[in-house]
Amino acid sequence: MQQAATYIDSYYHRTLRAPAARPTLVEDTDCDICIIGGGMAGLATALGLAERGRDVVLLEAKRVGWGASGRNGGFVGGGYSLGIGDIEARVGREDADALARLTLDALELIKQRIERYGIDAGPMRPGIMKASWFANADSLRAHADKMNERFGIGLTFQSRERMRELYLTERYYEGLLDPTAFQFHSLNFTNGIADACAGNGARIFENAAVTHMDLTGDRKRIDTAHASISANQVVICCSGYIGHLHPKLSRATLPVGTYVVLTEPLGDRLEQAIKAPYGTSDSRLAGDYYRALPDTRLLWGGRVSSNLSPRNLKQKMIGDILRIYPQLEGVRAAVAWPGTMGYAVHKMPQIGQLSEGVWYNQGYGGHGMCATTAGGEVVAKAIAEGDESYKLFAPFGLDFAGGPLGPAIAQCAYWGFQLQDLWQAWKSK
Repeated sequence: MQQAATYIDSYYHRTLRAPAARPTLVEDTDCDICIIGGGMAGLATALGLAERGRDVVLLEAKRVGWGASGRNGGFVGGGYSLGIGDIEARVGREDADALARLTLDALELIKQRIERYGIDAGPMRPGIMKASWFANADSLRAHADKMNERFGIGLTFQSRERMRELYLTERYYEGLLDPTAFQFHSLNFTNGIADACAGNGARIFENAAVTHMDLTGDRKRIDTAHASISANQVVICCSGYIGHLHPKLSRATLPVGTYVVLTEPLGDRLEQAIKAPYGTSDSRLAGDYYRALPDTRLLWGGRVSSNLSPRNLKQKMIGDILRIYPQLEGVRAAVAWPGTMGYAVHKMPQIGQLSEGVWYNQGYGGHGMCATTAGGEVVAKAIAEGDESYKLFAPFGLDFAGGPLGPAIAQCAYWGFQLQDLWQAWKSK
């Protein structure tokens, strides 16, 4: 039997509250619904189905939350990678509002599940700030007014003076604070959802990579290295880790690398740079995101690359911090790690039905801790209740993502975003 996978070294692994491993699949098994992929999309789908009384088996190639779901910034907020304005331009206001409300409902569902299942996802802190890299106060106020009128989420405009009080940097202009969003421990949350799945009767198998699928008959067959699953329905939730498992989904998936660093404790030096208690991201197309932990460490993420395992990652990420907060010169990295996101070319989740009994739920593109819960509920309700909300995602289909050239295209696009950011910053000055 192959050696069991372990989590990569990260802040989340170092502070993990989860079993050493869950069992792997060693005997052929029947079920109603088989879910492939144990990230948040797969787990949210499994929990939504299990809570509705369905018989579910989930297969994870490595460990629950091993990929992007357990390596990210820990930001939980409504919306998708694609902005609401671009969504509305594609599908119209009514469907854009419906799509947005799915994530706002999911935000509340996450809070309810944390309480209902006693998930220790702390430290949890309210509020996510979008710090503007450019001078566009009127546009920010208009966006806040529009979002508050349509969804009542309470976005608050932050003046330049207030931002300088919260963030001791010359880089930021104004900001928008979302008080409904929050920060948490993403890997502990993901494992807590897995425990909730098991508590509702779902069977979860780790270190159970799928080697072959026969999805043609009424009963689907899913093979792993040591045993097989026979199921009425299958939900594929692999995203950036799909490899060559399903040609159509694989061709529509762009795996993109991103990175996070955890600093050593800053102590009193933290307030020389950051006084805000919020999770923070900036408004650049190629921006950073970060949050201060209660022990004064900074958890800082950013960058996009086709290189999934870059060299000198600690130094590069510390350099990103110092470009915004040069007064933290000398800060040291405790640990840095890469992650792989699954992007669609349209920057929206890919949710739908490939054929009778074969579903997919993937492609959350760096904005997934809340949206995956929305997608899981959409698919669970479609299967268990015949709900058709999943059709809202039909305009965002399985567009070709570039095949072998996809990562290179993504890298060029990222460089293009950086140039646009430089141009906008120059105009702001």
